[in-house]
Amino acid sequence: MESNTDVAPARTPGLAAKNGTHNYHHSHLQPHHHHHDTLPFTAILIIVIPVIITILLLSILLIIVMLRRLKPQKTDRSTNTGISNSNRMFIAHSTINFNSSPAEVKGGCLYGGSSGRLPATKFRGVQVFTYKELEVATDKFSQKNVIGDGGFGVVYRGVLRDGSMAAIKMLNREGKQGERAFRLEVDLLSRLQSTYLVELLGYCADQHHRLLIFEFMPNGTLQQHLHPHPNQSRPLSWGIRLRIAFDCARAFEFLHEHTAPSVIHRDFKSSNVLLDQNFRAKVTDLGLAKIGSDKINGQISTRVLGTTGYLAPEYASTGKLTTKSDVYSYGVVLLELLTGRVPVDTKRPPGEHVLVAWALPRLTNRDKVVEMVDPALQGHYSKKDLIQVAAIAAMCVQTEADYRPLMTDVVQSLVPLVKNLSSLCPSTSFRFSQKVSPRC
Repeated sequence: MESNTDVAPARTPGLAAKNGTHNYHHSHLQPHHHHHDTLPFTAILIIVIPVIITILLLSILLIIVMLRRLKPQKTDRSTNTGISNSNRMFIAHSTINFNSSPAEVKGGCLYGGSSGRLPATKFRGVQVFTYKELEVATDKFSQKNVIGDGGFGVVYRGVLRDGSMAAIKMLNREGKQGERAFRLEVDLLSRLQSTYLVELLGYCADQHHRLLIFEFMPNGTLQQHLHPHPNQSRPLSWGIRLRIAFDCARAFEFLHEHTAPSVIHRDFKSSNVLLDQNFRAKVTDLGLAKIGSDKINGQISTRVLGTTGYLAPEYASTGKLTTKSDVYSYGVVLLELLTGRVPVDTKRPPGEHVLVAWALPRLTNRDKVVEMVDPALQGHYSKKDLIQVAAIAAMCVQTEADYRPLMTDVVQSLVPLVKNLSSLCPSTSFRFSQKVSPRC
Protein backbone atom coordinates (compact mmCIF):
# COMPACT_ATOMS: atom_id res chain seq x y z
CA MET A 1 0.00 0.00 0.00
CA GLU A 2 1.38 3.35 -1.02
CA SER A 3 1.63 6.11 1.58
CA ASN A 4 1.06 9.84 0.73
CA THR A 5 3.00 11.12 3.73
CA ASP A 6 6.07 13.18 2.78
CA VAL A 7 9.06 12.64 4.90
CA ALA A 8 11.45 15.55 5.46
CA PRO A 9 14.99 14.82 4.50
CA ALA A 10 17.32 14.23 7.33
CA ARG A 11 19.63 17.06 8.31
CA THR A 12 23.07 16.83 9.58
CA PRO A 13 23.61 18.10 13.11
CA GLY A 14 26.06 20.70 11.93
CA LEU A 15 23.80 22.08 9.36
CA ALA A 16 20.92 22.14 11.78
CA ALA A 17 23.04 24.01 14.23
CA LYS A 18 24.08 26.45 11.58
CA ASN A 19 20.52 26.95 10.45
CA GLY A 20 19.35 27.38 14.00
CA THR A 21 22.01 29.94 14.61
CA HIS A 22 21.10 31.76 11.43
CA ASN A 23 17.38 31.75 12.30
CA TYR A 24 18.12 32.98 15.78
CA HIS A 25 20.15 35.92 14.54
CA HIS A 26 17.61 36.67 11.87
CA SER A 27 14.74 36.73 14.39
CA HIS A 28 16.67 39.13 16.60
CA LEU A 29 17.88 41.39 13.85
CA GLN A 30 14.47 41.86 12.26
CA PRO A 31 12.64 43.42 15.27
CA HIS A 32 15.62 45.62 15.93
CA HIS A 33 15.48 46.92 12.37
CA HIS A 34 11.66 47.67 12.72
CA HIS A 35 12.20 49.63 15.95
CA HIS A 36 14.58 52.04 14.19
CA ASP A 37 11.98 52.66 11.38
CA THR A 38 8.94 53.64 13.59
CA LEU A 39 10.55 55.76 16.34
CA PRO A 40 11.22 58.93 14.26
CA PHE A 41 7.65 58.94 12.82
CA THR A 42 6.06 58.80 16.31
CA ALA A 43 8.32 61.54 17.58
CA ILE A 44 7.37 63.74 14.62
CA LEU A 45 3.67 63.23 15.37
CA ILE A 46 4.18 64.10 19.03
CA ILE A 47 5.89 67.37 18.07
CA VAL A 48 3.81 68.41 15.04
CA ILE A 49 0.29 67.85 16.42
CA PRO A 50 0.66 70.26 19.43
CA VAL A 51 2.24 72.86 17.15
CA ILE A 52 -0.70 72.66 14.73
CA ILE A 53 -3.22 72.90 17.59
CA THR A 54 -1.36 75.91 19.04
CA ILE A 55 -1.35 77.69 15.68
CA LEU A 56 -5.09 77.06 15.25
CA LEU A 57 -5.89 78.42 18.73
CA LEU A 58 -3.76 81.51 18.15
CA SER A 59 -5.49 82.10 14.80
CA ILE A 60 -8.95 81.86 16.40
CA LEU A 61 -7.91 84.24 19.19
CA LEU A 62 -6.52 86.72 16.65
CA ILE A 63 -9.78 86.63 14.66
CA ILE A 64 -11.83 87.28 17.82
CA VAL A 65 -9.64 90.25 18.78
CA MET A 66 -9.91 91.74 15.27
CA LEU A 67 -13.70 91.36 15.25
CA ARG A 68 -13.99 93.10 18.63
CA ARG A 69 -11.88 95.99 17.40
CA LEU A 70 -13.91 96.34 14.21
CA LYS A 71 -17.27 96.42 16.06
CA PRO A 72 -16.79 99.84 17.78
CA GLN A 73 -15.61 101.31 14.46
CA LYS A 74 -18.85 100.21 12.80
CA THR A 75 -20.81 101.72 15.69
CA ASP A 76 -18.96 105.01 15.30
CA ARG A 77 -19.66 105.09 11.56
CA SER A 78 -23.36 104.39 12.07
CA THR A 79 -23.54 107.05 14.76
CA ASN A 80 -21.86 109.62 12.55
CA THR A 81 -24.29 108.76 9.80
CA GLY A 82 -27.12 109.40 12.25
CA ILE A 83 -25.79 112.87 12.98
CA SER A 84 -25.77 113.87 9.33
CA ASN A 85 -29.29 112.60 8.80
CA SER A 86 -31.63 115.40 7.73
CA ASN A 87 -34.09 114.47 10.48
CA ARG A 88 -31.29 114.51 13.05
CA MET A 89 -33.06 112.12 15.40
CA PHE A 90 -30.98 110.12 17.89
CA ILE A 91 -27.37 110.99 18.48
CA ALA A 92 -26.81 107.76 20.41
CA HIS A 93 -29.12 105.56 18.39
CA SER A 94 -27.69 102.24 19.47
CA THR A 95 -28.71 100.63 22.74
CA ILE A 96 -26.85 101.88 25.82
CA ASN A 97 -26.04 99.27 28.45
CA PHE A 98 -26.15 100.69 31.97
CA ASN A 99 -24.71 97.53 33.50
CA SER A 100 -21.38 98.30 31.87
CA SER A 101 -20.18 100.90 34.37
CA PRO A 102 -21.45 102.35 37.64
CA ALA A 103 -20.43 105.99 37.31
CA GLU A 104 -18.23 107.47 34.64
CA VAL A 105 -17.90 110.91 33.19
CA LYS A 106 -15.84 111.90 30.19
CA GLY A 107 -13.33 114.57 31.02
CA GLY A 108 -13.41 113.90 34.73
CA CYS A 109 -14.80 111.22 37.00
CA LEU A 110 -16.75 112.22 40.05
CA TYR A 111 -16.59 109.02 42.07
CA GLY A 112 -13.81 106.93 40.59
CA GLY A 113 -13.11 105.29 37.26
CA SER A 114 -14.56 102.24 35.62
CA SER A 115 -13.73 99.90 32.79
CA GLY A 116 -17.24 100.25 31.31
CA ARG A 117 -17.75 101.78 27.88
CA LEU A 118 -19.57 105.06 27.31
CA PRO A 119 -21.60 105.82 24.20
CA ALA A 120 -19.40 106.38 21.17
CA THR A 121 -20.78 109.82 20.36
CA LYS A 122 -20.65 112.88 22.60
CA PHE A 123 -21.90 116.39 22.07
CA ARG A 124 -19.07 117.69 24.20
CA GLY A 125 -17.05 116.26 27.04
CA VAL A 126 -18.73 116.70 30.42
CA GLN A 127 -16.59 119.22 32.25
CA VAL A 128 -15.76 119.60 35.92
CA PHE A 129 -16.19 123.14 37.26
CA THR A 130 -15.02 124.73 40.48
CA TYR A 131 -17.44 126.69 42.61
CA LYS A 132 -15.35 129.82 42.03
CA GLU A 133 -15.75 129.48 38.26
CA LEU A 134 -19.51 129.28 38.58
CA GLU A 135 -19.57 132.27 40.92
CA VAL A 136 -17.86 134.28 38.20
CA ALA A 137 -20.23 132.89 35.53
CA THR A 138 -23.35 133.96 37.45
CA ASP A 139 -22.03 137.24 38.88
CA LYS A 140 -21.86 135.63 42.33
CA PHE A 141 -25.25 133.97 41.83
CA SER A 142 -26.96 137.30 41.41
CA GLN A 143 -30.72 137.42 41.81
CA LYS A 144 -31.02 139.09 38.41
CA ASN A 145 -29.71 135.88 36.80
CA VAL A 146 -32.33 133.61 38.38
CA ILE A 147 -34.35 131.88 35.64
CA GLY A 148 -35.99 129.13 37.69
CA ASP A 149 -36.79 128.23 41.25
CA GLY A 150 -38.33 125.07 42.64
CA GLY A 151 -38.09 122.26 45.14
CA PHE A 152 -34.85 121.02 43.55
CA GLY A 153 -33.07 124.36 43.94
CA VAL A 154 -32.42 127.54 41.99
CA VAL A 155 -31.42 127.82 38.32
CA TYR A 156 -29.20 130.69 37.22
CA ARG A 157 -28.27 132.03 33.82
CA GLY A 158 -24.49 132.11 33.45
CA VAL A 159 -21.72 132.78 30.96
CA LEU A 160 -19.03 130.09 30.96
CA ARG A 161 -15.32 130.72 30.45
CA ASP A 162 -15.62 129.97 26.72
CA GLY A 163 -18.29 132.65 26.35
CA SER A 164 -21.24 130.28 25.94
CA MET A 165 -24.51 130.72 27.81
CA ALA A 166 -25.52 128.01 30.30
CA ALA A 167 -28.18 127.18 32.85
CA ILE A 168 -26.57 126.51 36.23
CA LYS A 169 -28.67 124.57 38.71
CA MET A 170 -27.67 124.89 42.36
CA LEU A 171 -29.11 121.89 44.17
CA ASN A 172 -30.41 122.26 47.69
CA ARG A 173 -30.79 118.53 48.32
CA GLU A 174 -29.20 117.47 51.54
CA GLY A 175 -28.21 114.17 53.10
CA LYS A 176 -27.53 110.82 51.46
CA GLN A 177 -30.69 110.92 49.34
CA GLY A 178 -29.69 114.24 47.82
CA GLU A 179 -26.18 113.02 47.16
CA ARG A 180 -27.50 109.88 45.43
CA ALA A 181 -29.84 111.98 43.28
CA PHE A 182 -26.95 114.23 42.24
CA ARG A 183 -24.71 111.30 41.38
CA LEU A 184 -27.49 109.59 39.44
CA GLU A 185 -28.22 112.65 37.31
CA VAL A 186 -24.55 113.18 36.50
CA ASP A 187 -24.09 109.51 35.70
CA LEU A 188 -27.17 109.23 33.49
CA LEU A 189 -26.82 112.48 31.59
CA SER A 190 -23.12 111.96 30.95
CA ARG A 191 -24.06 108.83 29.00
CA LEU A 192 -27.52 109.61 27.64
CA GLN A 193 -26.89 111.63 24.50
CA SER A 194 -30.00 112.54 22.52
CA THR A 195 -31.18 115.68 20.78
CA TYR A 196 -34.38 115.31 22.82
CA LEU A 197 -32.69 115.52 26.23
CA VAL A 198 -31.21 118.70 27.66
CA GLU A 199 -27.44 118.34 27.42
CA LEU A 200 -25.34 118.22 30.57
CA LEU A 201 -22.28 120.41 30.04
CA GLY A 202 -20.67 119.78 33.39
CA TYR A 203 -20.99 119.62 37.15
CA CYS A 204 -19.47 120.96 40.33
CA ALA A 205 -18.80 118.83 43.41
CA ASP A 206 -16.58 121.35 45.17
CA GLN A 207 -16.66 120.60 48.92
CA HIS A 208 -20.34 120.68 49.95
CA HIS A 209 -21.52 122.49 46.79
CA ARG A 210 -23.49 120.47 44.24
CA LEU A 211 -24.27 122.17 40.92
CA LEU A 212 -25.24 120.96 37.45
CA ILE A 213 -24.46 122.94 34.30
CA PHE A 214 -26.85 122.49 31.36
CA GLU A 215 -27.18 123.92 27.89
CA PHE A 216 -29.19 127.14 27.94
CA MET A 217 -32.77 126.91 26.64
CA PRO A 218 -33.81 130.52 25.93
CA ASN A 219 -37.58 129.98 25.74
CA GLY A 220 -37.91 128.53 29.22
CA THR A 221 -40.32 125.78 30.24
CA LEU A 222 -43.46 124.53 28.55
CA GLN A 223 -45.35 125.30 31.76
CA GLN A 224 -44.49 128.99 31.47
CA HIS A 225 -46.07 129.14 28.00
CA LEU A 226 -49.15 127.02 28.70
CA HIS A 227 -49.98 128.62 32.06
CA PRO A 228 -48.46 132.12 31.88
CA HIS A 229 -49.07 135.02 34.14
CA PRO A 230 -51.43 137.61 32.61
CA ASN A 231 -49.80 139.40 29.62
CA GLN A 232 -46.58 137.43 30.18
CA SER A 233 -46.31 135.59 26.85
CA ARG A 234 -48.21 134.82 23.68
CA PRO A 235 -49.93 131.42 23.43
CA LEU A 236 -48.23 128.58 21.60
CA SER A 237 -49.69 127.77 18.19
CA TRP A 238 -51.20 124.40 17.33
CA GLY A 239 -48.20 123.57 15.14
CA ILE A 240 -45.71 124.29 17.91
CA ARG A 241 -47.76 122.20 20.36
CA LEU A 242 -47.76 119.25 17.98
CA ARG A 243 -44.01 119.57 17.56
CA ILE A 244 -43.48 119.68 21.33
CA ALA A 245 -45.62 116.56 21.78
CA PHE A 246 -43.54 114.80 19.13
CA ASP A 247 -40.19 115.85 20.62
CA CYS A 248 -41.19 114.64 24.09
CA ALA A 249 -42.39 111.34 22.65
CA ARG A 250 -39.02 110.87 20.97
CA ALA A 251 -37.27 111.56 24.28
CA PHE A 252 -39.22 108.79 25.98
CA GLU A 253 -38.77 106.43 23.06
CA PHE A 254 -35.04 106.94 23.56
CA LEU A 255 -35.18 106.42 27.33
CA HIS A 256 -37.47 103.39 27.17
CA GLU A 257 -36.41 101.62 23.97
CA HIS A 258 -32.80 102.60 23.33
CA THR A 259 -31.27 101.97 26.73
CA ALA A 260 -30.79 98.64 28.48
CA PRO A 261 -32.33 98.41 30.99
CA SER A 262 -34.78 101.20 30.27
CA VAL A 263 -34.66 104.53 32.11
CA ILE A 264 -37.87 105.67 33.83
CA HIS A 265 -38.03 109.45 34.26
CA ARG A 266 -40.55 109.27 37.14
CA ASP A 267 -41.15 113.04 37.30
CA PHE A 268 -42.20 114.12 33.82
CA LYS A 269 -44.31 117.30 33.76
CA SER A 270 -44.66 120.48 31.75
CA SER A 271 -42.08 122.29 33.89
CA ASN A 272 -39.53 119.62 32.93
CA VAL A 273 -39.94 120.36 29.22
CA LEU A 274 -37.59 123.12 28.05
CA LEU A 275 -37.84 125.03 24.76
CA ASP A 276 -34.93 126.24 22.66
CA GLN A 277 -34.80 129.34 20.45
CA ASN A 278 -36.94 127.57 17.82
CA PHE A 279 -39.45 126.23 20.34
CA ARG A 280 -38.11 122.70 19.94
CA ALA A 281 -38.63 120.73 23.13
CA LYS A 282 -36.15 118.82 25.27
CA VAL A 283 -36.81 116.82 28.42
CA THR A 284 -34.83 117.66 31.56
CA ASP A 285 -34.46 116.78 35.27
CA LEU A 286 -33.53 113.12 35.65
CA GLY A 287 -32.77 113.50 39.35
CA LEU A 288 -35.60 111.14 40.32
CA ALA A 289 -35.07 108.73 37.42
CA LYS A 290 -34.90 104.99 38.03
CA ILE A 291 -33.23 102.25 36.04
CA GLY A 292 -35.98 99.85 35.00
CA SER A 293 -36.00 96.13 35.59
CA ASP A 294 -34.71 93.81 32.86
CA LYS A 295 -37.45 91.30 33.70
CA ILE A 296 -40.36 90.64 31.34
CA ASN A 297 -42.78 93.07 33.00
CA GLY A 298 -40.00 95.59 33.73
CA GLN A 299 -41.58 96.39 37.09
CA ILE A 300 -39.69 97.77 40.09
CA SER A 301 -40.86 98.79 43.55
CA THR A 302 -39.79 102.14 44.89
CA ARG A 303 -40.77 105.02 47.12
CA VAL A 304 -43.50 107.17 45.57
CA LEU A 305 -42.02 110.47 44.41
CA GLY A 306 -43.18 112.93 41.80
CA THR A 307 -45.80 115.60 41.27
CA THR A 308 -49.50 115.29 42.07
CA GLY A 309 -51.62 115.14 38.95
CA TYR A 310 -48.89 113.52 36.84
CA LEU A 311 -48.47 110.25 38.78
CA ALA A 312 -49.82 107.03 37.26
CA PRO A 313 -52.52 105.52 39.52
CA GLU A 314 -50.76 102.16 40.04
CA TYR A 315 -47.51 103.93 40.98
CA ALA A 316 -49.22 106.38 43.34
CA SER A 317 -51.10 103.61 45.16
CA THR A 318 -48.56 100.75 45.25
CA GLY A 319 -45.15 102.16 44.39
CA LYS A 320 -44.92 99.77 41.42
CA LEU A 321 -43.04 101.61 38.70
CA THR A 322 -42.69 100.74 34.99
CA THR A 323 -42.12 102.62 31.75
CA LYS A 324 -45.92 102.77 31.44
CA SER A 325 -45.85 105.14 34.42
CA ASP A 326 -43.97 107.61 32.22
CA VAL A 327 -46.51 107.04 29.45
CA TYR A 328 -49.28 108.17 31.81
CA SER A 329 -47.35 111.34 32.74
CA TYR A 330 -46.78 112.01 29.04
CA GLY A 331 -50.54 111.70 28.48
CA VAL A 332 -51.18 114.32 31.15
CA VAL A 333 -48.78 116.76 29.46
CA LEU A 334 -50.51 116.01 26.14
CA LEU A 335 -53.82 116.99 27.77
CA GLU A 336 -52.20 120.22 28.94
CA LEU A 337 -51.17 120.96 25.36
CA LEU A 338 -54.72 120.27 24.15
CA THR A 339 -56.68 122.10 26.83
CA GLY A 340 -54.34 124.67 28.34
CA ARG A 341 -55.42 123.45 31.79
CA VAL A 342 -53.24 122.45 34.74
CA PRO A 343 -53.43 118.83 36.00
CA VAL A 344 -55.08 119.79 39.29
CA ASP A 345 -57.10 122.99 39.66
CA THR A 346 -59.33 123.33 42.72
CA LYS A 347 -60.57 126.71 41.49
CA ARG A 348 -62.59 125.09 38.72
CA PRO A 349 -66.19 123.85 39.15
CA PRO A 350 -66.82 120.49 40.85
CA GLY A 351 -66.01 117.59 38.53
CA GLU A 352 -63.30 119.58 36.74
CA HIS A 353 -60.67 119.71 39.47
CA VAL A 354 -58.59 116.79 38.11
CA LEU A 355 -57.73 117.16 34.43
CA VAL A 356 -57.55 113.44 33.60
CA ALA A 357 -60.85 112.58 35.31
CA TRP A 358 -62.60 115.43 33.51
CA ALA A 359 -61.03 114.88 30.09
CA LEU A 360 -61.00 111.07 29.74
CA PRO A 361 -64.76 110.59 29.08
CA ARG A 362 -64.69 113.43 26.52
CA LEU A 363 -61.63 112.40 24.51
CA THR A 364 -63.51 109.84 22.42
CA ASN A 365 -66.41 112.19 21.64
CA ARG A 366 -65.58 114.39 18.63
CA ASP A 367 -67.91 117.21 19.57
CA LYS A 368 -66.77 117.30 23.18
CA VAL A 369 -63.11 117.19 22.13
CA VAL A 370 -63.61 120.43 20.23
CA GLU A 371 -65.14 121.99 23.33
CA MET A 372 -62.06 120.97 25.36
CA VAL A 373 -59.54 122.78 23.17
CA ASP A 374 -57.51 125.60 24.71
CA PRO A 375 -59.43 128.83 24.00
CA ALA A 376 -56.09 130.58 23.43
CA LEU A 377 -55.83 128.75 20.07
CA GLN A 378 -58.90 130.68 18.87
CA GLY A 379 -59.91 127.84 16.56
CA HIS A 380 -56.61 127.78 14.64
CA TYR A 381 -56.00 124.04 14.46
CA SER A 382 -56.75 121.02 12.30
CA LYS A 383 -59.82 119.20 13.59
CA LYS A 384 -58.58 115.95 12.04
CA ASP A 385 -55.24 116.24 13.85
CA LEU A 386 -57.03 117.25 17.04
CA ILE A 387 -59.09 114.05 17.05
CA GLN A 388 -55.96 111.97 16.43
CA VAL A 389 -54.03 113.62 19.27
CA ALA A 390 -57.04 113.25 21.59
CA ALA A 391 -57.15 109.51 20.83
CA ILE A 392 -53.43 109.20 21.68
CA ALA A 393 -53.96 111.08 24.96
CA ALA A 394 -56.91 108.84 25.85
CA MET A 395 -54.77 105.73 25.43
CA CYS A 396 -51.87 107.17 27.45
CA VAL A 397 -53.96 108.03 30.52
CA GLN A 398 -55.78 104.71 30.78
CA THR A 399 -56.17 103.56 34.37
CA GLU A 400 -54.81 100.09 33.56
CA ALA A 401 -51.12 100.29 32.68
CA ASP A 402 -51.36 97.36 30.24
CA TYR A 403 -53.77 99.34 28.05
CA ARG A 404 -51.32 102.21 27.58
CA PRO A 405 -49.23 102.21 24.41
CA LEU A 406 -45.47 102.00 24.07
CA MET A 407 -43.83 105.33 23.36
CA THR A 408 -42.61 103.92 20.04
CA ASP A 409 -46.26 103.53 19.02
CA VAL A 410 -47.00 107.10 20.11
CA VAL A 411 -44.11 108.36 17.99
CA GLN A 412 -45.34 106.46 14.95
CA SER A 413 -48.83 107.91 15.42
CA LEU A 414 -47.48 111.45 15.57
CA VAL A 415 -45.07 111.18 12.64
CA PRO A 416 -47.69 111.71 9.87
CA LEU A 417 -49.18 114.67 11.74
CA VAL A 418 -45.79 116.34 12.09
CA LYS A 419 -44.87 115.64 8.47
CA ASN A 420 -48.15 117.16 7.33
CA LEU A 421 -47.45 120.14 9.57
CA SER A 422 -43.98 120.58 8.04
CA SER A 423 -45.42 120.63 4.51
CA LEU A 424 -48.03 123.23 5.48
CA CYS A 425 -45.67 125.45 7.47
CA PRO A 426 -42.05 125.20 6.22
CA SER A 427 -40.78 127.32 9.10
CA THR A 428 -41.64 124.48 11.49
CA SER A 429 -39.59 121.88 9.64
CA PHE A 430 -37.48 119.29 11.41
CA ARG A 431 -34.40 121.48 11.28
CA PHE A 432 -35.95 124.78 12.37
CA SER A 433 -33.33 126.64 10.40
CA GLN A 434 -34.96 130.00 11.08
CA LYS A 435 -36.32 131.50 14.25
CA VAL A 436 -39.93 130.53 14.78
CA SER A 437 -42.63 132.61 16.38
CA PRO A 438 -44.76 130.76 18.93
CA ARG A 439 -47.75 131.81 16.85
CA CYS A 440 -46.56 130.11 13.64
